[in-house]
Amino acid sequence: MKTYQSMLALALLGAGSAVHASLPMMYEEVLAQEEEKLILAYPIAGIENSLWFDYRIDVTEAQKELVSDLRDASDVEDRREAWEEYARELKHERFDYIEDMAERGYRMGEVTVIPNS
Repeated sequence: MKTYQSMLALALLGAGSAVHASLPMMYEEVLAQEEEKLILAYPIAGIENSLWFDYRIDVTEAQKELVSDLRDASDVEDRREAWEEYARELKHERFDYIEDMAERGYRMGEVTVIPNS
């Protein structure tokens, strides 16, 4: 009897995972993933100052907070709010870092390629 109950429990757990894996991604999660792609990998002008380190720490804290919020989420709305907050924090920290560096005279580089025609 115990073997049957164990097998049933494992089957139910597996079914829950399969259902979750087949669900479409939430809009807020897609936005957050787009913001993740914009996380700066290198400091502006190659200058590793306190602003750069603060930015990297803030990104890491946002990631940790997302994991915690998702773990504590009790429904879909909680998950949506967690992803939305994460995306908002990533965007806010990136803009703050860029603005602070611009105040010090360092601007984000931008490259424009114009075809020869």
